[in-house]
Amino acid sequence: MTLLAKVSDRAWGWIGPIAVTLLAFVLRVWNVGRPRILMFDETYYAKDAWSLLQHGYVQDFTENANQEIQSGRTTGLMTGDPTWIVHPDGGKWIIAIGEKIFGLDAFGWRIAAVVIGSLTVLVLARLVRRMTGSTIMGCVAGLLLTFDGLHFVMSRVALLDVFLAFWVVCGVACIVADRDWIRDRLGRYRAFRPWQLAAGVCFGMACGTKWNGIFVLAAFGLMAVIWEVLARKRGHDPAARSNGWVVTTLRVGVPAFASIVLLAGIVYLATWTGFLIHHHAYEARFGHGYGESSAPWGAYVDKPTPGFLGETRDAFRSLWHFHVMNWNFSAHELDSAKPHPYESNPIGWLVMERPVVMEYKGNFPLSDCHPAPGGSCVREVTIMGNPIIWWSGALALLASLAAWIVTRSWRWGVPVVAVLVSWLPWFFFTARPIFSYYAVAMIPFTIIAIVLVINELASAAATPRHRYVVGLFTGVFLTAVVVSFWFFHPVLTGKIIPYDSWHARMWFDRWI
Repeated sequence: MTLLAKVSDRAWGWIGPIAVTLLAFVLRVWNVGRPRILMFDETYYAKDAWSLLQHGYVQDFTENANQEIQSGRTTGLMTGDPTWIVHPDGGKWIIAIGEKIFGLDAFGWRIAAVVIGSLTVLVLARLVRRMTGSTIMGCVAGLLLTFDGLHFVMSRVALLDVFLAFWVVCGVACIVADRDWIRDRLGRYRAFRPWQLAAGVCFGMACGTKWNGIFVLAAFGLMAVIWEVLARKRGHDPAARSNGWVVTTLRVGVPAFASIVLLAGIVYLATWTGFLIHHHAYEARFGHGYGESSAPWGAYVDKPTPGFLGETRDAFRSLWHFHVMNWNFSAHELDSAKPHPYESNPIGWLVMERPVVMEYKGNFPLSDCHPAPGGSCVREVTIMGNPIIWWSGALALLASLAAWIVTRSWRWGVPVVAVLVSWLPWFFFTARPIFSYYAVAMIPFTIIAIVLVINELASAAATPRHRYVVGLFTGVFLTAVVVSFWFFHPVLTGKIIPYDSWHARMWFDRWI
């Protein structure tokens, strides 16, 4: 490849993914402020973010706060007492940026998800381009994520999962980039690894958004070490060939642990800055015991340790006790929570067995949708994936697992491992209400599996006729994805439509 061709390829490697990202942004931002209500768990995270802006930590809101917010009131809504938060503040601070710029309204608390969801498209496209060496394949991956219904809806609401998905994809992309980076520098061991440091930051933010990010951190931290050890032992590093496996693993693993895991821990603690600064407020409310899941935190609650170092020690002690309180609540009390009509077993998530209805309202004026005689007008926002992507993605994951076993290529392992560690842990929590939209962290990697299969078919095409067939198949597949997206678009965005039109989109009873 000539220098000019390399420059052109590098330029298109950014132009294409950025163009797809802009398309994703336009689709997601259009009418994102409607409906102008707090939907589903927005009632927690939108208000938590506003409280962080106003006070630096999350306070309880008054009983009628939702109605007041939806009517335009933004003051006098908090009680002054810290609330029991069940997730770290990393994702809520990002939501707070949108509220800081645009205010406490539906657009303000959703715009951050729009931006982060769109950026996920960019990172995924660039990751797939790196994995396949093809800008076209990267853009195909970005387009699939752009037109997936689950990711689309989660990019338009103030829930935490789309932020978790973004940081997980970024972390995995950094680990893959580190794999390429070190293979050009195997002549000696390098303690400073820029991509590993970036991965540590990303995984720390993932865990600081929702705790289940720790599973991806652990899996891909190990994969980074395994990839490098194998590369060194397979003859690319003369020094490693003379060392044993244990020595090589330690020389690779210890710096990686510091760069990825320890740095992730520091970033995670940083997401709790509001708690640490305002630990006295939490001690006053929770430190003497709270409910059945929290014992008293210790005598220091009534007699703080003097001095700056003493207060710092007390703050971290309280943070530890708060984590224990959350763990006990999650391990025991949540299992006795009332069933939710849209909860689902994770075994059905990969085939979108039980979508989640965030908001449903009927009995709109007939002039709003002009139904058939005897019909009515309804509005629904449903978190559901694009069936074409999800059903083909389940098959692609099985193909990726088989290809990984047969070829032992690291590329096939990326989507398989990422989906497994984002999915399997939920099987231990089926006694409590859990929801299929948690799978938004899995769909980018499911898409990677789909694109790897397409790329393998393209690579195997030996004749122009075969290449034409693969191209035609890919074009038809993308067309079907787009058509499916627009068919379900009204129930993804809360458009007022005739009841019959809504029911035509509910293909199965479990989707209602």
